[in-house]
Amino acid sequence: MGGNVFGTALTISTFGESHGEAIGVVLDGLESGFTIDMEALSFQMERRRPGGNPLGTTRQETDGISVLSGVFEGKTTGAPLAMTIRNTNQRSQDYDDISHVYRPGHADFTWQQKFGIRDWRGGGRSSGRETAARVAAGAIAAQILASKGITIIAYCIQIGGIKALQRDLSLVGKNLVSAPDSQAAILMEQEIEKARGMGDSVGGIVECMVNGLPIGLGEPVFNKTNALLAHAILSIGATRGIEFGDGFASASLRGSQSNDQLDSTGFLSNHAGGINGGITNGQPIIFRTAVKPTASISLPQKTLDIKGQERTISIEGRHDSCICVRIVPVIEAMTAITLLSLWYERYGR
Repeated sequence: MGGNVFGTALTISTFGESHGEAIGVVLDGLESGFTIDMEALSFQMERRRPGGNPLGTTRQETDGISVLSGVFEGKTTGAPLAMTIRNTNQRSQDYDDISHVYRPGHADFTWQQKFGIRDWRGGGRSSGRETAARVAAGAIAAQILASKGITIIAYCIQIGGIKALQRDLSLVGKNLVSAPDSQAAILMEQEIEKARGMGDSVGGIVECMVNGLPIGLGEPVFNKTNALLAHAILSIGATRGIEFGDGFASASLRGSQSNDQLDSTGFLSNHAGGINGGITNGQPIIFRTAVKPTASISLPQKTLDIKGQERTISIEGRHDSCICVRIVPVIEAMTAITLLSLWYERYGR
Protein backbone atom coordinates (compact mmCIF):
# COMPACT_ATOMS: atom_id res chain seq x y z
CA MET A 1 0.00 0.00 0.00
CA GLY A 2 1.41 3.38 -0.98
CA GLY A 3 0.36 6.91 -0.18
CA ASN A 4 1.71 7.11 3.37
CA VAL A 5 4.50 9.59 2.62
CA PHE A 6 4.08 13.33 2.05
CA GLY A 7 6.55 16.08 1.20
CA THR A 8 9.51 16.92 -1.01
CA ALA A 9 12.66 18.26 0.67
CA LEU A 10 11.07 17.39 4.02
CA THR A 11 8.95 14.25 4.16
CA ILE A 12 6.70 12.69 6.74
CA SER A 13 5.62 9.06 6.83
CA THR A 14 2.87 8.12 9.28
CA PHE A 15 2.00 4.63 10.48
CA GLY A 16 -0.40 2.83 12.79
CA GLU A 17 -4.15 2.34 13.23
CA SER A 18 -6.84 3.79 15.46
CA HIS A 19 -7.05 0.74 17.74
CA GLY A 20 -3.57 -0.68 17.23
CA GLU A 21 -0.75 -0.56 19.74
CA ALA A 22 0.46 2.85 18.61
CA ILE A 23 0.56 5.40 15.84
CA GLY A 24 3.64 7.28 14.77
CA VAL A 25 5.53 9.38 12.28
CA VAL A 26 8.99 9.63 10.74
CA LEU A 27 10.28 13.05 9.61
CA ASP A 28 13.11 12.86 7.11
CA GLY A 29 15.06 15.92 5.96
CA LEU A 30 15.05 18.08 9.09
CA GLU A 31 17.92 20.46 9.69
CA SER A 32 20.42 19.52 12.41
CA GLY A 33 21.14 21.36 15.63
CA PHE A 34 17.60 22.62 16.29
CA THR A 35 16.49 22.43 19.94
CA ILE A 36 12.98 20.97 20.18
CA ASP A 37 10.66 22.50 22.78
CA MET A 38 8.97 19.34 24.10
CA GLU A 39 6.58 21.35 26.27
CA ALA A 40 5.35 23.26 23.23
CA LEU A 41 5.05 19.95 21.36
CA SER A 42 2.91 18.52 24.16
CA PHE A 43 0.69 21.62 24.09
CA GLN A 44 -0.06 21.07 20.39
CA MET A 45 -0.91 17.44 21.07
CA GLU A 46 -3.28 18.55 23.83
CA ARG A 47 -5.19 20.76 21.37
CA ARG A 48 -6.00 17.75 19.16
CA ARG A 49 -6.19 15.12 21.90
CA PRO A 50 -9.38 13.02 22.21
CA GLY A 51 -11.15 14.05 25.40
CA GLY A 52 -9.42 17.41 25.50
CA ASN A 53 -12.56 19.39 24.64
CA PRO A 54 -16.03 18.88 26.20
CA LEU A 55 -17.61 19.47 22.80
CA GLY A 56 -15.80 16.46 21.32
CA THR A 57 -15.38 12.73 21.76
CA THR A 58 -15.20 11.25 25.26
CA ARG A 59 -12.37 8.91 24.24
CA GLN A 60 -9.49 9.77 26.57
CA GLU A 61 -5.95 9.58 25.22
CA THR A 62 -2.94 11.25 26.83
CA ASP A 63 -1.17 11.40 23.45
CA GLY A 64 2.26 11.40 25.07
CA ILE A 65 5.16 11.49 22.62
CA SER A 66 8.05 9.02 22.60
CA VAL A 67 11.00 10.16 20.47
CA LEU A 68 12.80 7.10 19.09
CA SER A 69 15.49 8.62 16.90
CA GLY A 70 16.84 11.77 15.31
CA VAL A 71 17.38 13.73 18.53
CA PHE A 72 20.48 13.84 20.72
CA GLU A 73 20.77 15.97 23.85
CA GLY A 74 17.57 17.74 22.87
CA LYS A 75 18.75 18.74 19.39
CA THR A 76 17.88 17.37 15.97
CA THR A 77 20.73 15.41 14.43
CA GLY A 78 19.63 15.58 10.79
CA ALA A 79 18.83 11.88 10.84
CA PRO A 80 15.23 10.67 10.44
CA LEU A 81 13.24 11.72 13.50
CA ALA A 82 10.81 9.00 14.59
CA MET A 83 8.04 9.45 17.18
CA THR A 84 5.34 7.15 18.52
CA ILE A 85 2.09 7.81 20.35
CA ARG A 86 0.60 4.91 22.29
CA ASN A 87 -3.09 4.09 22.03
CA THR A 88 -4.27 3.52 25.60
CA ASN A 89 -8.06 3.97 25.62
CA GLN A 90 -9.36 1.85 22.76
CA ARG A 91 -12.81 0.29 23.13
CA SER A 92 -12.84 -2.01 20.13
CA GLN A 93 -15.98 -3.76 21.42
CA ASP A 94 -17.92 -0.62 20.50
CA TYR A 95 -17.39 -1.64 16.87
CA ASP A 96 -18.37 -5.32 17.10
CA ASP A 97 -21.88 -4.68 15.79
CA ILE A 98 -20.59 -2.93 12.65
CA SER A 99 -17.73 -5.27 11.80
CA HIS A 100 -19.77 -6.64 8.88
CA VAL A 101 -21.60 -3.44 7.96
CA TYR A 102 -20.37 -0.44 5.98
CA ARG A 103 -20.72 2.89 7.79
CA PRO A 104 -22.07 5.66 5.52
CA GLY A 105 -19.60 8.51 5.05
CA HIS A 106 -16.62 6.39 6.09
CA ALA A 107 -13.94 4.61 4.06
CA ASP A 108 -15.34 1.16 5.01
CA PHE A 109 -16.82 0.30 1.60
CA THR A 110 -14.01 1.59 -0.60
CA TRP A 111 -11.29 0.18 1.67
CA GLN A 112 -12.89 -3.29 1.58
CA GLN A 113 -13.30 -3.21 -2.19
CA LYS A 114 -9.73 -2.04 -2.79
CA PHE A 115 -7.79 -4.21 -0.33
CA GLY A 116 -10.18 -7.09 0.42
CA ILE A 117 -9.65 -6.57 4.15
CA ARG A 118 -10.23 -3.71 6.58
CA ASP A 119 -9.61 -2.96 10.23
CA TRP A 120 -13.15 -2.18 11.39
CA ARG A 121 -12.04 -1.12 14.88
CA GLY A 122 -12.57 2.61 14.64
CA GLY A 123 -11.70 2.65 10.95
CA GLY A 124 -8.13 1.45 11.42
CA ARG A 125 -5.75 3.41 9.21
CA SER A 126 -8.54 5.58 7.75
CA SER A 127 -9.45 6.93 11.20
CA GLY A 128 -8.93 10.54 12.19
CA ARG A 129 -6.72 9.11 14.93
CA GLU A 130 -3.91 9.06 12.34
CA THR A 131 -3.82 12.87 12.41
CA ALA A 132 -2.22 12.85 15.86
CA ALA A 133 0.99 11.74 14.15
CA ARG A 134 0.70 14.67 11.73
CA VAL A 135 0.29 17.11 14.60
CA ALA A 136 3.43 15.76 16.28
CA ALA A 137 5.44 16.26 13.08
CA GLY A 138 3.84 19.60 12.30
CA ALA A 139 4.51 20.93 15.78
CA ILE A 140 8.24 20.46 15.21
CA ALA A 141 8.05 22.02 11.74
CA ALA A 142 6.15 24.98 13.18
CA GLN A 143 8.83 25.52 15.84
CA ILE A 144 11.52 25.64 13.17
CA LEU A 145 9.46 28.04 11.04
CA ALA A 146 8.84 30.26 14.08
CA SER A 147 12.61 30.53 14.55
CA LYS A 148 12.69 31.98 11.03
CA GLY A 149 9.92 34.49 11.84
CA ILE A 150 7.07 32.53 10.23
CA THR A 151 3.84 31.98 12.18
CA ILE A 152 0.74 29.91 11.40
CA ILE A 153 -2.68 30.25 12.97
CA ALA A 154 -5.95 28.51 12.05
CA TYR A 155 -9.41 29.13 13.48
CA CYS A 156 -13.07 28.28 12.90
CA ILE A 157 -15.01 30.91 10.96
CA GLN A 158 -18.16 28.84 10.46
CA ILE A 159 -19.90 25.93 12.16
CA GLY A 160 -23.14 24.83 10.60
CA GLY A 161 -24.95 28.01 9.62
CA ILE A 162 -23.19 30.15 12.22
CA LYS A 163 -20.50 32.45 10.79
CA ALA A 164 -17.84 34.52 12.54
CA LEU A 165 -18.34 38.16 11.60
CA GLN A 166 -15.14 39.36 13.27
CA ARG A 167 -11.48 38.37 12.94
CA ASP A 168 -10.09 39.06 16.40
CA LEU A 169 -7.29 36.49 16.45
CA SER A 170 -6.57 37.23 20.11
CA LEU A 171 -9.77 35.30 20.89
CA VAL A 172 -8.61 32.11 19.18
CA GLY A 173 -7.86 29.53 21.85
CA LYS A 174 -9.97 31.37 24.43
CA ASN A 175 -13.24 29.65 23.51
CA LEU A 176 -14.14 26.00 22.93
CA VAL A 177 -14.51 26.38 19.16
CA SER A 178 -11.30 28.33 18.38
CA ALA A 179 -13.31 31.15 16.82
CA PRO A 180 -12.11 34.75 16.30
CA ASP A 181 -15.55 36.10 17.28
CA SER A 182 -16.74 35.80 20.88
CA GLN A 183 -20.44 36.18 20.10
CA ALA A 184 -20.34 33.72 17.22
CA ALA A 185 -18.39 31.28 19.42
CA ILE A 186 -21.32 31.01 21.82
CA LEU A 187 -23.73 30.28 18.97
CA MET A 188 -21.29 27.79 17.42
CA GLU A 189 -21.09 25.87 20.69
CA GLN A 190 -24.87 25.77 20.84
CA GLU A 191 -25.00 24.53 17.24
CA ILE A 192 -22.70 21.63 18.09
CA GLU A 193 -24.67 20.72 21.21
CA LYS A 194 -27.90 20.88 19.23
CA ALA A 195 -26.56 18.43 16.65
CA ARG A 196 -25.26 16.16 19.42
CA GLY A 197 -28.66 16.16 21.13
CA MET A 198 -30.28 15.06 17.87
CA GLY A 199 -27.79 12.23 17.37
CA ASP A 200 -26.44 14.09 14.37
CA SER A 201 -23.31 16.07 13.46
CA VAL A 202 -22.37 19.38 11.87
CA GLY A 203 -19.55 20.67 9.65
CA GLY A 204 -17.92 24.05 9.14
CA ILE A 205 -15.11 26.13 7.68
CA VAL A 206 -11.61 26.65 9.07
CA GLU A 207 -9.49 29.60 7.95
CA CYS A 208 -5.69 29.60 8.15
CA MET A 209 -3.27 32.53 8.01
CA VAL A 210 0.50 32.39 7.58
CA ASN A 211 2.60 35.47 8.35
CA GLY A 212 6.30 36.21 7.84
CA LEU A 213 6.91 34.23 4.66
CA PRO A 214 9.59 35.54 2.31
CA ILE A 215 9.00 36.14 -1.38
CA GLY A 216 9.89 33.21 -3.59
CA LEU A 217 8.72 29.95 -1.99
CA GLY A 218 7.10 27.53 -4.41
CA GLU A 219 8.12 26.09 -7.75
CA PRO A 220 6.40 26.38 -11.12
CA VAL A 221 4.69 24.51 -12.64
CA PHE A 222 3.46 21.54 -10.62
CA ASN A 223 4.94 22.35 -7.21
CA LYS A 224 3.15 25.62 -6.72
CA THR A 225 2.80 26.64 -3.06
CA ASN A 226 -0.99 26.63 -3.26
CA ALA A 227 -1.02 23.29 -5.08
CA LEU A 228 1.14 21.64 -2.41
CA LEU A 229 -0.88 23.20 0.39
CA ALA A 230 -4.08 21.97 -1.26
CA HIS A 231 -2.59 18.47 -1.44
CA ALA A 232 -1.59 18.63 2.22
CA ILE A 233 -4.91 19.95 3.51
CA LEU A 234 -7.16 17.78 1.35
CA SER A 235 -5.25 14.71 2.53
CA ILE A 236 -6.95 15.26 5.90
CA GLY A 237 -9.91 12.90 5.89
CA ALA A 238 -12.73 15.29 6.82
CA THR A 239 -11.83 18.11 4.42
CA ARG A 240 -14.00 18.72 1.37
CA GLY A 241 -12.66 21.87 -0.28
CA ILE A 242 -10.05 24.62 -0.12
CA GLU A 243 -9.82 28.18 -1.44
CA PHE A 244 -7.06 30.79 -1.36
CA GLY A 245 -7.58 34.51 -0.94
CA ASP A 246 -10.94 35.46 -2.44
CA GLY A 247 -11.33 31.87 -3.59
CA PHE A 248 -14.64 31.00 -5.21
CA ALA A 249 -15.85 34.57 -4.75
CA SER A 250 -13.34 35.48 -7.48
CA ALA A 251 -15.74 33.99 -10.01
CA SER A 252 -18.12 36.92 -9.39
CA LEU A 253 -15.47 39.64 -9.61
CA ARG A 254 -14.00 41.66 -12.48
CA GLY A 255 -10.26 41.69 -13.05
CA SER A 256 -10.16 45.26 -11.81
CA GLN A 257 -11.55 44.01 -8.49
CA SER A 258 -9.56 40.81 -8.21
CA ASN A 259 -6.06 41.99 -9.16
CA ASP A 260 -3.72 43.00 -6.36
CA GLN A 261 -2.31 46.30 -7.56
CA LEU A 262 1.07 47.63 -6.40
CA ASP A 263 2.69 50.97 -5.70
CA SER A 264 6.01 51.96 -4.18
CA THR A 265 4.83 50.73 -0.75
CA GLY A 266 3.97 47.24 -2.03
CA PHE A 267 0.68 45.44 -2.64
CA LEU A 268 -2.51 47.43 -2.11
CA SER A 269 -4.67 44.37 -1.41
CA ASN A 270 -4.41 40.61 -0.92
CA HIS A 271 -7.12 39.04 -3.06
CA ALA A 272 -4.69 36.32 -4.15
CA GLY A 273 -4.07 35.15 -0.59
CA GLY A 274 -0.31 35.71 -0.64
CA ILE A 275 0.54 33.62 -3.70
CA ASN A 276 1.07 34.66 -7.34
CA GLY A 277 1.89 32.08 -9.99
CA GLY A 278 2.29 29.51 -7.25
CA ILE A 279 5.08 31.58 -5.63
CA THR A 280 4.76 33.38 -2.29
CA ASN A 281 4.66 37.16 -2.75
CA GLY A 282 5.55 38.24 0.80
CA GLN A 283 1.98 38.89 1.89
CA PRO A 284 0.15 36.66 4.38
CA ILE A 285 -1.08 33.37 2.96
CA ILE A 286 -4.80 33.05 3.66
CA PHE A 287 -6.87 29.98 2.82
CA ARG A 288 -10.12 28.39 3.97
CA THR A 289 -11.02 24.72 4.26
CA ALA A 290 -14.49 23.16 4.19
CA VAL A 291 -14.89 20.41 6.81
CA LYS A 292 -17.69 17.89 6.45
CA PRO A 293 -20.01 16.81 9.29
CA THR A 294 -18.63 13.87 11.27
CA ALA A 295 -19.68 10.64 9.55
CA SER A 296 -20.38 8.67 12.74
CA ILE A 297 -23.90 9.56 13.90
CA SER A 298 -26.46 7.63 15.95
CA LEU A 299 -29.42 8.45 13.68
CA PRO A 300 -30.59 5.39 11.67
CA GLN A 301 -29.10 5.25 8.16
CA LYS A 302 -29.46 2.84 5.24
CA THR A 303 -26.42 0.81 4.21
CA LEU A 304 -25.18 -2.60 3.06
CA ASP A 305 -23.39 -5.39 4.85
CA ILE A 306 -20.36 -7.18 3.40
CA LYS A 307 -22.69 -9.74 1.75
CA GLY A 308 -24.53 -7.00 -0.11
CA GLN A 309 -27.67 -7.21 2.03
CA GLU A 310 -29.52 -3.99 2.87
CA ARG A 311 -29.24 -2.99 6.50
CA THR A 312 -30.09 -0.11 8.81
CA ILE A 313 -27.27 1.17 11.01
CA SER A 314 -27.07 3.40 14.08
CA ILE A 315 -23.46 4.11 15.06
CA GLU A 316 -22.76 4.05 18.77
CA GLY A 317 -19.49 4.84 20.54
CA ARG A 318 -17.49 7.96 21.30
CA HIS A 319 -17.50 10.39 18.41
CA ASP A 320 -17.20 14.12 17.78
CA SER A 321 -20.40 15.90 16.81
CA CYS A 322 -18.21 18.45 15.00
CA ILE A 323 -14.65 17.72 13.93
CA CYS A 324 -13.85 21.36 13.09
CA VAL A 325 -12.44 22.21 16.51
CA ARG A 326 -9.96 19.32 16.66
CA ILE A 327 -9.01 19.67 13.01
CA VAL A 328 -7.61 23.20 13.56
CA PRO A 329 -4.19 22.02 14.85
CA VAL A 330 -4.08 19.38 12.09
CA ILE A 331 -4.48 22.07 9.43
CA GLU A 332 -1.74 24.13 11.09
CA ALA A 333 0.51 21.06 11.20
CA MET A 334 0.12 20.14 7.53
CA THR A 335 0.65 23.79 6.59
CA ALA A 336 3.88 23.91 8.61
CA ILE A 337 5.22 20.69 7.09
CA THR A 338 4.50 21.92 3.56
CA LEU A 339 6.05 25.35 4.05
CA LEU A 340 9.17 24.10 5.85
CA SER A 341 9.74 21.70 2.97
CA LEU A 342 9.48 24.61 0.52
CA TRP A 343 11.83 26.68 2.70
CA TYR A 344 14.44 23.91 2.57
CA GLU A 345 14.07 23.69 -1.22
CA ARG A 346 14.88 27.40 -1.58
CA TYR A 347 17.36 28.04 1.24
CA GLY A 348 18.67 24.61 2.21
CA ARG A 349 19.01 23.36 5.75
